[in-house]
Amino acid sequence: MKLDFRRLEIKKIDTPTMTMSPMELKEYIDFEVKRIYFITNLKDGIGKHCHHNEKELFVMIQGSCIATIDQGRGFEKIEMKAPTDAIYVGNYVWHQFDKFSEDAILLAVSSTNYSADRLDYIEDYNEYKKYLLDNK
Repeated sequence: MKLDFRRLEIKKIDTPTMTMSPMELKEYIDFEVKRIYFITNLKDGIGKHCHHNEKELFVMIQGSCIATIDQGRGFEKIEMKAPTDAIYVGNYVWHQFDKFSEDAILLAVSSTNYSADRLDYIEDYNEYKKYLLDNK
């Protein structure tokens, strides 16, 4: 199984009157967007899961945080700072976020619609590691 994770840098265009960060989604994601959401008033330790199907693009809109990722090789910590840091998280890539700045806003672009049943999630890290071993 090939896991897909990428660190991305959003373009930044400075002009005399503004800074703009344009995103042509075709350059960043390989899925049709079904849902967009913003995460604000963040508490440490959100996420802590992977998805069977869902793929996501996370963009640090304001402030900063630490993303912790596992692509089957152990935890990797990635500092994310606005306005140019983003990550693509494919299915079966463990992800969690913490150490948010007070002003943090994290944008998520998702390949799936919201489902309260959470059947698409693996939320136990040991179960995640076992799944990867069983599906090499």
